[in-house]
Parts: sequence; C-alpha cells; structure tokens
Amino acid sequence: MTQIIKGGNLPVSGEPMRVAVVRGADGPGVPEIDPAALLLDDSGRVRGRSDLIFYNQRSHAASAVALLGHARSEDGRLADWLEIAPGRVEPEVERIVIAASAEGGTFGEVPGLYVEAVSTVTGRRMAVYSVDDDDATTETAYVLGEFYRRDGGWKFRAVGQGYDSGLPGLATDYGFTVEEEEPEAEPAVAPPPAPALPEAPPPAPPLPEPVSAEGTDAVPEAALALPAGTPVSKTGAPLLGTFTKRLNRLPTDFGPDFPVFSQEGRGEDIVRVDVPIPAGFAVVDVERVGDSVFDVTALNHRNSERSPSVIHSWLEDFNGRGLVDHDGNGPLRLRVKGRGEWKVTVSPVSVLRDVSERVEGTGPDVLAYAGPAIDLAIRHRNSRDEAWFRLESVRRSASRRVLYTGYKSGRSTVALTRGARLLVVSCDSPWSITPREVTPHPNRREGEIPPFWKRLR
Repeated sequence: MTQIIKGGNLPVSGEPMRVAVVRGADGPGVPEIDPAALLLDDSGRVRGRSDLIFYNQRSHAASAVALLGHARSEDGRLADWLEIAPGRVEPEVERIVIAASAEGGTFGEVPGLYVEAVSTVTGRRMAVYSVDDDDATTETAYVLGEFYRRDGGWKFRAVGQGYDSGLPGLATDYGFTVEEEEPEAEPAVAPPPAPALPEAPPPAPPLPEPVSAEGTDAVPEAALALPAGTPVSKTGAPLLGTFTKRLNRLPTDFGPDFPVFSQEGRGEDIVRVDVPIPAGFAVVDVERVGDSVFDVTALNHRNSERSPSVIHSWLEDFNGRGLVDHDGNGPLRLRVKGRGEWKVTVSPVSVLRDVSERVEGTGPDVLAYAGPAIDLAIRHRNSRDEAWFRLESVRRSASRRVLYTGYKSGRSTVALTRGARLLVVSCDSPWSITPREVTPHPNRREGEIPPFWKRLR
C-alpha cells in the first residue's frame, strides 16, 4: 500500500528515486508552486546554504538531491520533479524535507495537491500522499513530506504542515535567519476567483517525465534521465528566492566550482579575482620568494581587511595554502603584504587533499574530510621557540573551531566526529596527520583527546 494519510509513514528502498510535487491544474486563479528540498542534520536544521535545493540552486554539492523540471500530463496535471539518490546522501544528513511555496495565492487555491515518490530503477511507485482540502487553506508555504533515516534504511512520512507566515516562517524553522522585507502594496484589481476544488484529491496515476522550461510536451516514458544542464521551469517567485540574499550565510561543505584564477606580483598589492565566484569557500594557494613575513587577507566591500588572515607565514621561499570565505557580493579581493615575488592562485575547494589517508606538508594548508568518526594523529616538529602549530575545523558556520594547538615539536591525537568539514592547518614547520579508525562513542566531542585505551593500536 503506497497511499498514506497525514502523519503516516512507510519504508522506502535505498534505490534512486524521483519525487513529484503535483497539482491538479494550473491557470488563472491558481497560484504558481515552487518546490524545494531541505537537507537536515540530527538537530532538524540545515547545515548551510548548500542544503537548500530550489530553482536557483538546482543540485546539492554531493549530487544527492537535484531539481529536474516540470511536466504536464494529458489530463492537465502539472508535476515538478526532484531526484534523490539516497546512496549519495552524506552520513550527517538525517532528513530530507520536501516543501513548496505558493506565489500569488495560498495553498487552499491549489487543486489536487499531492506528492509521490517513484523508483528510477524499476518505475515502481513507492509512496503517495494527497493533501486534504481541509489541511491546505491560508498557507503560503507548505511542507508535504520528508524522507528520514530509520534502522539503517529510509522511510517516508506524510507531514502536511503549512505556514501562514509564509517563507520566513518555514525558513526560520529549518535554521535560516530571514530579515523581513517591506510588504508589497495590494493590487488595485482583485485576482480572479480560484476554481472550485474537487471533492476529493485525484488519484495519482503515472506522470510524464519532466521537461525544460522551453517546452511543455511530455518526454517519452523510456527517457529515464534528463540531459545534463536541462533548464528548470520558473514562471513565478521561487521558494525562499526573495529572501536568499538576506539569509545569514552559512558556508557550503565543499563549495561550488568555478574557473581557476592566478595573478603574479611583487611586494604589496591588491589581487582582484576577475572570474565569477559564488558565495562560499575558495582555496588560496601562494608561491612566494622572499624572507619577510607574508600575509594575505580578504577585503570587504568597504575595503577593510576581514579576519582571520587567509595566509600568514614567516617561512622563506614557501608554498602555502589558505581558505577564504567569500560572501558573493562582488568580486573577491585579496590584499597581499610582504616583500619579494609571489603568485596567488584561487581555486575551488575540490582541489583539496582528503585526510582519510595520511597527509603531510610544511607550512599552512587546507584539507577536507567527509566520513565516519575517526581519530587524527598529529605530528609537528620545529626547534624554534616561536614555532607553533594549529589545526582548526570549519563545518557549519564561518567561525573556526580549534581542535589542537601546539608549540615547537609535538604530537597529539584528537577526535573527529562524522560528517563533512574543512581542516585548516596553520604552522611554519613540517607536519603530518594520520587518520585512525575508532569505535564511535555517543558522547564523543570533536577535538577531544581520546582516552588512552582508544589510542592503543
């Protein structure tokens, strides 16, 4: 039985699936509907901007969730399709919420609203939830259902929760902070009345495959996948689209791709990165010839230096790597301070080394990790009194969390909890980091020095 009622749940397989948000009709008096998916951690909140999938961000960084497009059936129903690959969902994601917003009206004016999940492997309908007329009235944002982990598998729950407060209310509930905007003036002419809703939600027969915004013809059933880059339908306001630029920006886990940029120079200068870089993290590599202190900082729109420094080193003739959190407001600009010749290269975080295997280096660096809980065995060596080593974790916010700090030569082992994060190494000496598998403990905190028995091999 795949048809469930509000509050009901049922197991779904871990195979790739497509999820359709369906309305029975569109046209005059029927609001435009924009679907979205939100990936939530065990606290029920998004980890960052990349966890919101909607028309302006059609795919998740891990390719676990994507917004495909829309399709119209012969009987006039309109479906917006999402694709979910449970096998690619990151371990720290506990729930995937399927939501939608209504533009130019409320969900009480949307006839025949329902959501269904279909296996992309077999075509089998896995779950169907039809929203009752009494459950959708004055809401302008609506949570239809959610996929959640349970006993090593996945289940689907019919939620049916609306928000009279609209997009700000929905966004706040899931971890975004939204600034209120000025209300728009009421239209001089009232919109045409909505057509009468059917007495009962329509059945959910198979729907055609999604198509691009340029066409409305159904794709043949044999076409199980859309070509890469298929445009997404957009004729009304997007879910959270009006508010996206005012969300408290939470960084992505592994950042967007963009063209690599390089600039060479000498002495103090400003590097203006002329390639478009979306908001999020970027990697800054420096090759320097000289023997003075060398510092690279990012500049804000007021031309003031942002902290912390991207790279700060006393090393002579060094190669180093740092991390910058770009706000997306205009081009990225970096201030270089130091003598001698240098080359600055800005790359996406996809270039980073993975700390799931032993890594070593000399000087500042940035690493990446996404996986189960592990211990990190840290070694660093330097005879200078002022030498120091620091390892920081960047995960859910732009602030960094210090996992370990040591001076001169030293060694230590710190805990790393499961999930995706960037690791920032700050030092002027040789170092190595070796991962060690551990048995996860429910009270284990990131950066904690494990008990002695955990470090025994």
